[in-house]
Amino acid sequence: MNRGKNLILKIWQGWLRDIIIILAIMTPLRSSIADWNLVPTGSMKPTILEGDRVFVNKLAYDLKIPLTTCHLAEWSAPSRGDIVVFFSPTDQTRLVKRVIGLPGDIVELRNNRLLIDGKPAKYLHLDQQFAMDLPENERILSMFATERFNGLDHAVMATPPRPAMRSFGPVTVPANNYIMLGDNRDNSADSRYFGFVQRENIIGKASHVVASLDRDNYYLPRAGRWFKKLL
Repeated sequence: MNRGKNLILKIWQGWLRDIIIILAIMTPLRSSIADWNLVPTGSMKPTILEGDRVFVNKLAYDLKIPLTTCHLAEWSAPSRGDIVVFFSPTDQTRLVKRVIGLPGDIVELRNNRLLIDGKPAKYLHLDQQFAMDLPENERILSMFATERFNGLDHAVMATPPRPAMRSFGPVTVPANNYIMLGDNRDNSADSRYFGFVQRENIIGKASHVVASLDRDNYYLPRAGRWFKKLL
């Protein structure tokens, strides 16, 4: 009996106690300050790929009570073009998309071309060399462009052979709500399908790719994507 107690005490003093202390510290930190999320889908291609792990700054806009969506303080609001992680309005899963519509905006999509308050975005063609991280068959079937609106640029892609909702709206974004779209416009379940995202459901801003593994190539590291800034 004493031998068993001594073994348990040795394990506790040796490493178990340290692990529990670390977990007790890390859990609230990851809940309210910063986190890193694995991206399992291609809805944000060509900006974010499947297998990317992105850094999420949970202090970008506010401070929340750990493990809740309750805000203790707010110091800024999400801006158009920000890549954010949020809870889905339909099933509360975590999603990563780009902020497109702000409170009060009138947002419309016409055949994959964005209009905000009646002003159309501009589209500048990008060739396939821009997306060399994507599989060859996907590059061949897709079109790539820089979407520009009010001086903000980011890459988008479309895949004409794929059935998709390429037009919606116009809709007016209510107060304290946002419209989120994926950069992969023909392969993204976003605000076209689930509607507006409330401010309180935004977890934080994704700023960098921390690490990336290519799941189609034996999960080998994509070294060129590690610590890459998201634009």
